[in-house]
Amino acid sequence: MRLPRLPSLHDDRAAFLLVGLLIFLWLIAYNNLQMIADWVTYSLMGLSPVSPLGAALNFFVYDVPKILLLLAGMIFLITLLQTFVDTAKVRAVVERRGEGIGNVMAALFGAITPFCSCSSVPLFIGFVQAGIPLGITFSFLITSPIMNEVAFVMLLGLFGWKVAVLYLVSGILIGVVAGLILGRMKLERYVEPFVYEVRPNQVGHRSLQTKLTWIDRFGQAVDSTRDILSKVWLFVIIGIGIGAFIHGFVPEDALTGIMGENAWWSVPAAVLVGIPLYSNAAGVIPIVSALLGKGAALGTALAFMMSVVALSLPEMIILRKVLKPRLIAIFVTVVALSIIITGYLFNLVI
Repeated sequence: MRLPRLPSLHDDRAAFLLVGLLIFLWLIAYNNLQMIADWVTYSLMGLSPVSPLGAALNFFVYDVPKILLLLAGMIFLITLLQTFVDTAKVRAVVERRGEGIGNVMAALFGAITPFCSCSSVPLFIGFVQAGIPLGITFSFLITSPIMNEVAFVMLLGLFGWKVAVLYLVSGILIGVVAGLILGRMKLERYVEPFVYEVRPNQVGHRSLQTKLTWIDRFGQAVDSTRDILSKVWLFVIIGIGIGAFIHGFVPEDALTGIMGENAWWSVPAAVLVGIPLYSNAAGVIPIVSALLGKGAALGTALAFMMSVVALSLPEMIILRKVLKPRLIAIFVTVVALSIIITGYLFNLVI
């Protein structure tokens, strides 16, 4: 929907004030989510922080608004930026660079963005809408949650620079290689049609031609945010609900019991166990440390960590609204196999 243009300076100033107020409220809400979640679960409901139900509900009350706020903020920002960009030229640059360079660029961009798997989805949608090749967008989607600066620092402190650098390089390689494989399979027909129907690339092109006002640009961003959130919010809640249950009720000993064995099947078992879970890289490192303390090989523990952050079940549930089941299955298979191979290589080298 194209909003009517109101070109006067007063109207643009009012739009800036309104958006600035919304950003201020967004920051206040986001920075106080943990305090609110703690108050709701531990004070208002009287649950114990060490009880399974308390831990699960606290996780749910914190993560649902967190992910929805991140989704709304990222979709709004991406759509707003796209009104200034001729995405046809961006697509031409990426295509001219070729698949390999494009995948490397996307993986490196993913490595420096501090997003979990669920909050990487808006950027993934934005890349697809802009006409960026699907394989290149997957390189970003895979690498962004795997690589985390906090996780890198924690690995550096716990295991030394060699392990931290190997983790960094392997995460980027997984994103590049898996993206290349997925890109060569020509899977665009398995993307849900609505992703292509929301056309920020057309908005960006029109902006360059008709000089949209700030009210027009903000209106386009609001429309896109509302449209996408209306399609994915229920999947976000279901996915985080599953993650919260596992977070509260699946004991750490169950994980270490499965992966504490240095057997041939330990790496694929670690990946399979990690897929239903939901956490960011920094959050799962204490579990990795516990696994290593129980005798798990480093490659096995890191394969578990990568599967948790790159192939979480909540992420798959959210992606289901964007991708058709066959593409999700192919995506999971390719990434899981890449992680398994990486785990075996770590175990052989270290």
